[in-house]
Amino acid sequence: MQQTASELAGKLIRNIDDVVLEREQRPPLYDALSARLAPGTAAGKLGASIDIVAPGMRSCPYHYHYAQEELFVVLAGSGSLRVAGEMLPLKSGDVVFIPPGAAYPHQIINTSDSPLKYLSVATTELPDIVVYPDSGKFLAKATDDTGVGFRRVQRQADDLDYWEGEP
Repeated sequence: MQQTASELAGKLIRNIDDVVLEREQRPPLYDALSARLAPGTAAGKLGASIDIVAPGMRSCPYHYHYAQEELFVVLAGSGSLRVAGEMLPLKSGDVVFIPPGAAYPHQIINTSDSPLKYLSVATTELPDIVVYPDSGKFLAKATDDTGVGFRRVQRQADDLDYWEGEP
């Protein structure tokens, strides 16, 4: 069966200026408008989103992934990349490459007086463990697009004995 041009466009193309942005706000540090771009497309191994971070704010906690690799393209504005304990300046046109692993915990912070707009692209490899060094939490996820699997956020201090609850 041959697909029409509009069906192909629906599976293959997203315009970042046409997506519905949702506000993700957690005062006092987090405030961003975001939209995931890949759901409903033909993408199987890539995720993408557009993020617009308010002045002086952050879009997500400081973290690193064990499986997923990330790339950020700064489209407008300026800010800082908090990475591996350092603050690196970011400006429009910068492309940031973050490999998986504990060597590169990262966070984008808008340190300017105007909005910071960036495109995020990531592999969607599962299972993945995401570690949040500031809070001592981790996220374990192995959920596919249908919701089958699991997604849990815990602290390492909540660790159970391997044999806990086993017969």
